[in-house]
Amino acid sequence: MLGRLYLVVTPRPGWSMAEVLDRTERALAGGVEVVQLRAKDWEARPILDLGERMLALARRYGVPFFLNDRPDLAALLGADGVHLGQGDLTPAEARRFFQGMVGRSTHAPEQALRALQEGADYLSVGPVWETPTKPGRPAAGLGYVRWARENLGERPWYAIGGITLENLGEVLEAGARRVVVVRAILDAENPERAAQAFRERLYGVA
Repeated sequence: MLGRLYLVVTPRPGWSMAEVLDRTERALAGGVEVVQLRAKDWEARPILDLGERMLALARRYGVPFFLNDRPDLAALLGADGVHLGQGDLTPAEARRFFQGMVGRSTHAPEQALRALQEGADYLSVGPVWETPTKPGRPAAGLGYVRWARENLGERPWYAIGGITLENLGEVLEAGARRVVVVRAILDAENPERAAQAFRERLYGVA
């Protein structure tokens, strides 16, 4: 159920809910295959309000919907999955009250191996490049992507962090076949066209 193009929707200051949903829908129309709501520092009620609407969009387009950090709210929403950072609950802990898929952010090989032992269904690998989405997080680099290609086998994993259409070729050459994108689609003048361009490049490789 996990395709190659994963969009993390991080609402920008000043955006209305209508704009967030419009940009999300245009990205879905362009071929995004997984969508995640990442609303750091939001209280529960606003997350649920926006999450309900984003879940409805994801259902309309037939793609899985993930919530960042909060397995409790993911369970309330009936989300398909939750994505956990290194400072969040472990996958095993999250599964005590959430039955969907669980992803885990990893920044080094030892974190990836531990996440798999803890039962993560998929991993994100990065950040490949430093990104304002994760201020202060040093880049893991393309070397970590190459390690993932050689060591993670068939378990789904996504390269993440500063990925754009301009540098996507480097990520694919390093061995990634799935990518997480934030700004390059969400902030694009035309999110639908941006998503289409990513899909064409991703599915142009074996």
